[in-house]
Amino acid sequence: MRIGILTGGGDVPGLNPCIKAVVNRVHEEGHQVTGIRRGWGGLLNTNLDDPESVSANLIELDPTAVRTVDRSGGTFLHSSRTNPGKVKTADVPDFLADSVSGDGSHDLTAHALKVIEHAGIDVLIPIGGDDTLSYGLRMHDEGVPTIAIPKTMDNDVNGTDYCIGFSTAITRGVQFIHNLRTSTGSHERIAVVELFGRYSGETSLITAYLAGVDRALIPEVPFDLDRVCELLVGDKKGNPSNYSMVTISEGATMTGGDMMLSGEADAYGHRKLGGIGQVLGEEIKERTGEGIVYQQVGYLMRSGSPDSLDLMVATNYAVMAADLALDGSTGRMVALRNGSYSSVPISVTGEGVKRVDVDELYDAASYRPKVRHVRGKPMFLY
Repeated sequence: MRIGILTGGGDVPGLNPCIKAVVNRVHEEGHQVTGIRRGWGGLLNTNLDDPESVSANLIELDPTAVRTVDRSGGTFLHSSRTNPGKVKTADVPDFLADSVSGDGSHDLTAHALKVIEHAGIDVLIPIGGDDTLSYGLRMHDEGVPTIAIPKTMDNDVNGTDYCIGFSTAITRGVQFIHNLRTSTGSHERIAVVELFGRYSGETSLITAYLAGVDRALIPEVPFDLDRVCELLVGDKKGNPSNYSMVTISEGATMTGGDMMLSGEADAYGHRKLGGIGQVLGEEIKERTGEGIVYQQVGYLMRSGSPDSLDLMVATNYAVMAADLALDGSTGRMVALRNGSYSSVPISVTGEGVKRVDVDELYDAASYRPKVRHVRGKPMFLY
């Protein structure tokens, strides 16, 4: 048997250990692994008539090749936000140019299937978030045996309580916020910390909850600017060190406003997010006269090596995915549910993404975490 493995979307800590564990487990049973470089882009950009193109995008992985990859973060296979089912004309590889016509997006899935067949891949293991895994579902529907591994620092893939990368992102966020307290307090200012999170505010919310931040603004609840200013000024006055802090998800919006978007939409329909924290900080300064510390944490949350929880989950997800592949149990996504390792039908990835349970976890009037019940909830409350 030959297993194909790829990583798509944003990088998170834990991807390299996950790849390594799959390779070691599969080789232990006498089978082979092909690494597909740059996510789904590796399939799209492989020219089967060009040996150099094939070797550049499809690489043989064995225990020697992955021996040390788990010692660093990111993904040595690299990543992309390519969707072979929706390729812009400008992104169509030259060798496929004659197969498309007109503008708009082009479905080049047929080519991706040819590459998989040419590579002799029997089972495909994509590691990714809801976008990457949505195309994994497409592969499954096209008849390619597929087993998905969920990863995203937003922890918002449907069907699992946990995605690789979330714990490290939260840990880093809490550390950065506590470090930022020294500067914020020394200058008696209001700190605005912008964190990743497009549609789900869990990263901002849980980070704020664990770091004891005064206020947390999330995509699920548009915020009233005057009310936020009032609360933060009050928090600052009530703090003996005369400072206050607010976290804000990159996808948060003011009441009646829109997300801060820039650039063209990617293959999954998403434009680049970021900057709402800076706008918030400028508005707070203008309306209150208070000094501001603005910090966009962003990529630092998902850079570097994984913490022990992400290392554990990444390794165990990999072993479980490899075992499912070797057993012929495809069309699944590995998952953590109710504290136990499990698997669910891969179709759950097409059923939407998770959102913060505002009623249970958030005080929408005060813009802060408010955990009402813990008993019976997942470890990360969500």
